[in-house]
This record gives sequence, structure tokens and C-alpha cells, in this order.
Amino acid sequence: MSPVLAGVLQLLALVVALGLSYRPLGDHMARVYSSAKHYRPERWIYRAIGAHPDAEMRWPAYLRGVLAFSAVSVLFLYLLQRVQGSLPGSLGFVSIDPDQAFNTAASFVANTNWQSYAGEQAMGHVVQTGGLAVQNFVSAAVGMAVAVALVRGFARSRTGELGNFWADLVRGVVRVLLPIAVIGALVLVACGAIQNFSGIHEVGRFTGGTQQWNGGAVASQEVIKELGTNGGGYFNANSAHPFENPNGLSNLFEIYLILVIPFALTRTFGRMVGSLKQGYAILGTMVALWLAFTSLMLWTEFAGRGPAFELAGGAMEGKETRFGIAGSAIFSVATTLTSTGAVNSFHSSYTGFGGGLDLLGMQLGEIAPGGVGSGLYGMLIMAIIAVFIAGLMVGRTPEYLGKKIGTREITFAACYILVTPALVLGFTAASFVLDTPAHSMTNSGAHGFSEILYAFTSGANNNGSAFAGLDADTQWFNSTIGIAMLLGRFLPMVFVLALAGSLAEQQPVPETAGTLRTEKPLFTGLLVGTIMIITGLTYFPALALGPLAEGLAA
Repeated sequence: MSPVLAGVLQLLALVVALGLSYRPLGDHMARVYSSAKHYRPERWIYRAIGAHPDAEMRWPAYLRGVLAFSAVSVLFLYLLQRVQGSLPGSLGFVSIDPDQAFNTAASFVANTNWQSYAGEQAMGHVVQTGGLAVQNFVSAAVGMAVAVALVRGFARSRTGELGNFWADLVRGVVRVLLPIAVIGALVLVACGAIQNFSGIHEVGRFTGGTQQWNGGAVASQEVIKELGTNGGGYFNANSAHPFENPNGLSNLFEIYLILVIPFALTRTFGRMVGSLKQGYAILGTMVALWLAFTSLMLWTEFAGRGPAFELAGGAMEGKETRFGIAGSAIFSVATTLTSTGAVNSFHSSYTGFGGGLDLLGMQLGEIAPGGVGSGLYGMLIMAIIAVFIAGLMVGRTPEYLGKKIGTREITFAACYILVTPALVLGFTAASFVLDTPAHSMTNSGAHGFSEILYAFTSGANNNGSAFAGLDADTQWFNSTIGIAMLLGRFLPMVFVLALAGSLAEQQPVPETAGTLRTEKPLFTGLLVGTIMIITGLTYFPALALGPLAEGLAA
């Protein structure tokens, strides 16, 4: 079987698996977030934290819950790393330095999981399982809660109430993430991923050298890392490590985990607003972008020119032979079009255009299908921008799902789409103005520029993958990327929840003959065009200096 055919078959199998999961999972999540019932374990949690799950919240209260919970999480994870040297199960590792502890705490709480350290050489069992793995669950649940709050803003009228953050958070963990994670961990163990609490072992004594490796609760952390679109690896090699991702089957399963909730949330959205067709329109936009990026990535990585590429069957540098070009390319698109950031190959080793596609996928806002929760609310913001543009074209007040998009709503949407580019381009520019940051680049020229652009694009978009050639474990990058991760995660949430509150207060507008039909393929095309135009106008100059220049020079 040719590598290209193998790639096509993998893609088809993935599409079938996602299609079979779409309806049951989407409907289940709609029931979870619409239910008035509280399970007994959930009531225990509410009593422990002093929450009243039936109390409705307006958007400022909902936002305070998000920010307070996240602030406490950052502080807890920071302190856990700072005292690691005194904890049992530390495997002899010392406490983490302050700048790196801040960076890691910000990273995992912001659902970014950017890592400027080698996991197997820095983090013991307590920090890995009691700190990082826990944040993989709750940070994902926070994103889902904010998305559901925005959906309620569209579904409700003449009220500013968006639900209860604490109830949404707990239900997301207990009823959605945990059950899938338990089953998924068993699948990964069956595929060969490890799951233990062993110490450090020394191997290879009779081969002329030795190597040390340690075990850990890898399968359970790997599954939520992908399912929650987190991305932080137990080992430095991330999902390229055989303990995390043993073979082609586990690789395809991990890609499925990355995509399944973000795609299924579009059906949850359709259910909750009372129109499945609206959910299908958003799904169609996500699928069109995802398939386009995947096809382009497969083409550019298989079409590498030169004798070395031809002998290897394509651009094999930086890729695992057990996954091949197809398994690596499909994984890289899935992880950069979502806020996952897990890698099973080194993106820095991709062709110039391949690395550019990974960058562009994040710069779209990670909305195809995006992170758990963040992908849906990011796409709905783009839908609001699209109907606003359509309204300007025909001279009508724009409406979406029966809600008028006025000055207040479009201001919130515009602020949302401006925050991340300002962080990415501002910090990238500062890194080249100052002397010290440039010393962290392994490469010069266009590729070196791409290393730093990729780092801040990944951090501010809460992705977490790296271009590999950059030494990011410095005070400058630990601090600035940490700030970019926090602002890139929580500032957009401010505008999303404010927009949700504004929409929920409105009275529904009746449909007329002039109403834009946002469930039709025409709107899907308009939405795709809007996304590409906004991203192109924002990032094209920076892309021209990096991956485009490198690709054209190849």
C-alpha cells in the first residue's frame, strides 16, 4: 500500500468515527447542560466549595466565577511546583524555578500546556497527576462552560441570566470528560501506553551506554490531554514518545479524541438554540476548513522536492517512522486547528509551507473545530462578524438567531478578534527589538523568525505546541509567553460573556423575508470567507517574513 493511500484511508476512518460519535455525544452534552438534576457526587462537590448550583448568574457573576477559580488554580499549581522537592513521589527532582513555575501554572490553567521543560526530567508523580492532570480536566471544563453560557445568550430572551458557572464546571468534568477519559485510558493501555507509578530505571548497560527513563500514570494523562485539547506531554517528546503514543492505531485514536468534543459541540449548540440546522451550518464551516488544511498539509509534505525527499517517500525529517508522513500530517493539523498543542512530530522540521499551515491554523483562532468550548464560541463570534458584514452589504440591521447585532454586540465581537493578534504581533516585535531573546533562536533568517512567531502564536492562542528550534526556557520567554497565555485565554472570555449577557437581555426579532438565512450553505461560504479574510489581513505580513519566504526559497 502506498503512503498516500494509507493517509487517505486513515482520514476516511477518522471521518467515519467522528460521524458516528457526533449525534450521541452532542445530544448528551445538550442534556447535561440543560438538566435540572444534580447527581450525588456533584452535590458533595457543591457543598465542599460552598456553591449554590441552582442560582442563576448574570454575566458579571459568571465571569467572576471563571476568573476566581482560574486564579486559585494558578496559585495552587505554582505553589505545588515550588515545593516539589519536599513532596513524596518527586523522583528526586528539585523544586521548579519561579519563572518556569509561573509559566507552567499559567500554561495549564489557560488550557495551553506550553512546556519549556522536559517532563521526565523535571516533574515528579505528584505534580504530574495531582497538578497537571487535574488542570487538564478543569481548564477544559471552563472552556465548555463559557461556550454554553454564550449559547444560552442566544437561546434565552429578556433576561441576563446565563446559568451557573459552578454547575457547568462540575457537570462538564463529571458527566462529560471523566467517563470518556476512563474508557479512553483503557484503550490506550490496550494499545501499549504505560500506566504506573514506577521510579527511574537505567537501561542499556550492555550496549555501550546507558539511558534513564521513568514511568508514570501516562495513559490517564494522555487521554485527557487530547480529549480536553490540552496538549502537555508526560515526556519531552510528547505524543511522539512510544510510552504516550505506541503505534499507528493509538495515533489515530488520539486524533479522534482531539476532534470529537469540538465537533460534537456544534450539535449541542443546535439542540440548545432549537435549530439543528444552525448547528449543521457551523459544523459545515469547521469541516470545510479542517479538510482543506489537512489536504494541503498532506500534499505539501508528500510533495517535497529533492533526492532526499524522493528516497524517503516525502519529508520524513522530524517524523516518527511508525506514524509516517500521513499520520504526522493529520495529527499536526488536528492539534493546531484546535487548542491542543500535542505533537507527534517536530513542526520545525516540516516543509516551509507545512510549517506555515500549522501557524495559519492557530492564527485562524483555532476554530476548525477549535478547543473544547473555545472553538465553538470563537466560531460564533466569527458568525456574528459575518452577519454584520452581510448586513452592511444590503443595508439591513444584522441579525443572528433572532438577535440584533447592534453597536454593543459588534464592539464585543471586534474586541474579541483583536486581542490575540495584538499579543502575538506585539510580543514577537518586542523579541526582535531586544538583544537577548534573539539569542534563543537555533536558526537565523526566515526560519528563525518563524520560531519566535510560532511561540507567541501558540501561547496567545492557547495552543501550546512549539516550533522546537527555540530555547524558550529563559526569563524573557517564560514571563512573556506566560502573560500571553493568561491574557489570550481570559480577556476573550470577558468579551464572550459580556456578549452573551447582552444577547440574553434582548427580545427575539421575528424572521422576515429579508432575514439572512444563516442555516444555508451560502452563509457557510460567507463565514469561511470572512474567517480567511480577517486572518489574512491580520497576519499576512508576518507570514510573508517567515514561512512563506522560507517556502518560496526552497
